[in-house]
Amino acid sequence: MRKDEVAIFDGADVARLLDYPGCIAAVADAMKALSQGRTRQLLRTMIHMGEGRTFAQMPGSLGDDDMFGAKMISVFAQAGNPGVRRHRGVVAMFEPDEGRPVCIADAEEITHIRTAAATAVATDALARPDARTLLLMGTGGQVHSHLEALPLVREFDRIAIWGRNRAHVDAVVARWQDRLPVEPAGDARQAAGQADVICTLTGAKQPVLAGEWVRAGTHVNIVGSSGPGPVEIDSALVCAARYIADSKASALDAAAEFLVAQDAGLVGPDHIVAEIGEVLLGIVAGRSASDQITIYKSLGHAVQDLAAAAYVYRKNLAEKDN
Repeated sequence: MRKDEVAIFDGADVARLLDYPGCIAAVADAMKALSQGRTRQLLRTMIHMGEGRTFAQMPGSLGDDDMFGAKMISVFAQAGNPGVRRHRGVVAMFEPDEGRPVCIADAEEITHIRTAAATAVATDALARPDARTLLLMGTGGQVHSHLEALPLVREFDRIAIWGRNRAHVDAVVARWQDRLPVEPAGDARQAAGQADVICTLTGAKQPVLAGEWVRAGTHVNIVGSSGPGPVEIDSALVCAARYIADSKASALDAAAEFLVAQDAGLVGPDHIVAEIGEVLLGIVAGRSASDQITIYKSLGHAVQDLAAAAYVYRKNLAEKDN
């Protein structure tokens, strides 16, 4: 590759190069760097383009002497199925020596993989070591990436899939039943009460998971909502749990479930006990008791996207050198 050449990675390229173990490690490093103040990023800005249509920009830097750039992405509801949203866009990345653009990568595939990788990082840090039952709530694209990522950090012997459309649930189970112990979850309340780890991966506007359903010791990843408005869990669960964010600043700005509880006067900013990077660095304890309910709120960050794109770019260079 010439020095001035910009590498282009489409979705298939990203899917091939961005392996889950590598992405999990890259995201963990990025979140530690974020909590240490070594990275820089602005809060996500969003331009609403009408009902179910958003254009978002996420600029950031992995460090003064590391890659920098931005993700630009559209989040549009799909015609005929407003509950399904596609994330289409690009991650543009620059190198730190001369400020040259070095790659443009498909943002949809990066978002799918790095989001699940971030959930895996948090689950490894916060779930009980003996967690064996997983509940995934949602049947969109993220359920598949989470089925790739989460078994890398815990040995689940039962994985329940819940969704409001049984045909979609059955399709997920059929796709994965030869690889993992997946099964359909019937009643959401019953499934939640049996789970050690729960991930909400929906576009729901109202809670699909209630605090009274969740048993002691469960770890919950809230993934579906990335801005104010739609909420996936109720305020009772927010209040009952030890609440860990990917970024405190972002959570105070855009963590919908937390903001609803705060607006109701049920919690304050100090209810966010730590960032996941602080837990990974050993600055703040993640789980402090086996019977504690823990929450990880995933909003997604430019540094995660850039870390994933940098991994793709460098892995591609290494392949070409070999």
